[in-house]
Amino acid sequence: MPTKPVVRTAPLRKPPAPDDAMWPRVTREVADDLAADAITRDRAGKPPYDEVARLREAGLPTLLTPPAYLGNGPGPDPSGHVTHMTHGGADWRTAAAVIREIAAADGSIGELIARHYVLSWSSRFFAAPDAKAAGLEPSAVAHGWLLGGGTDIPDPETGPGLSLSPAASGHVLNGRRTFAAGVTVADRLVVGATSTRTGELLIALVNPAHPGVLTGTDNDRLGQRLTGAGSVDFDNVPVAADDILGALPRDEHAVSAFTALAPLALRLVLSHVALGIAEGALAEARDVSRAVRPAPRPDVVDASDSVTYAVRPSGDPYLLLAYGELATAAHTAAAVVERATDALEQGLLTGRDIGMDERAEIAVLVAAAEAVTSRSAVDITTRILELTEGAASFDGRAALDRFWRNARALTAQSSPAHRLRDIGDHYLNGTHPPFTNRA
Repeated sequence: MPTKPVVRTAPLRKPPAPDDAMWPRVTREVADDLAADAITRDRAGKPPYDEVARLREAGLPTLLTPPAYLGNGPGPDPSGHVTHMTHGGADWRTAAAVIREIAAADGSIGELIARHYVLSWSSRFFAAPDAKAAGLEPSAVAHGWLLGGGTDIPDPETGPGLSLSPAASGHVLNGRRTFAAGVTVADRLVVGATSTRTGELLIALVNPAHPGVLTGTDNDRLGQRLTGAGSVDFDNVPVAADDILGALPRDEHAVSAFTALAPLALRLVLSHVALGIAEGALAEARDVSRAVRPAPRPDVVDASDSVTYAVRPSGDPYLLLAYGELATAAHTAAAVVERATDALEQGLLTGRDIGMDERAEIAVLVAAAEAVTSRSAVDITTRILELTEGAASFDGRAALDRFWRNARALTAQSSPAHRLRDIGDHYLNGTHPPFTNRA
């Protein structure tokens, strides 16, 4: 049954100045905090109000947007919180590192903040070249908004999606969509809806507190249960002209190369989420394996192996081989993802001068990152269950099955086969990967 979202806020602590060197420490603190009760929260499967408050208190939602003032407060209150200023302005590489660190502690929250970061750039991606980002960025920073929704075109099999009809004050939004993250806890929704007049995809900013917006939760899933996913019904919701952030032409050939980076940015940050899940699973499995003394194997004939195996719990040569393979898989995925991240960041810095050939090269690298990380994440999170045996049980111990469930749920959103086909076609025939606004 659709319900109204509960809007909750947390005081904004003054984050570090926009110095990228400071963000790793802040992120590590948040990740450690999330990891401490990750199992309990995963089992409860509640909308992530508390988790969003932790992100907001650390200043992470505004990381990718310019600094701005919050009101006219003179400074910190007695508790040490400030309500007059926040900082952002970090680059995409820093944002990717934040996503990966958070995802290692809690894959759901990693996806939540990853999608938020891409949505926070909606004005830049979709606005006309001479337009300003007044509809989103200054307000998002000033109020510390967390964004939910999605600007991608829904699969036709899931329904007609959303529509925007012209009205005296702007547009009226109608329809129903299911979104993968943020809708149950978002301060604002950024959604893509088809114009009934022109047929183009309009990007709209919507207040979820409007009476015509009804949200249904979807937190009883196999994995990624704390992303704030859900379905949203829009019933004659007014959208002011200033809340139309941009547009995507019906003809894909009319889409600029810079705008075509938007779905690539989303796909790449989700690759960072998958990599973070794999790295978090591997780290926790390592702790479990170090603490468990395996029974001696009767087939071990090497005396040195026997001594090492008896003295050191993690000295089993078969266990060492398995962890060597998994660590190598994680390192390989990281190298591919980081190369794609460098390419995307350079493309974003180039801005609207970027060409279609450059965009195609970035698309290939992002596709490679997706293909490698999706396979590595599923393989790593599956094999650690074999290596740690009972650590997946629901008895208060490590419960490592949550990593596998999160990896499966996340990677099911895209098909590695499609990405590999695009890479092969580009490599063999020199074709550009097709533009698609589906994640």
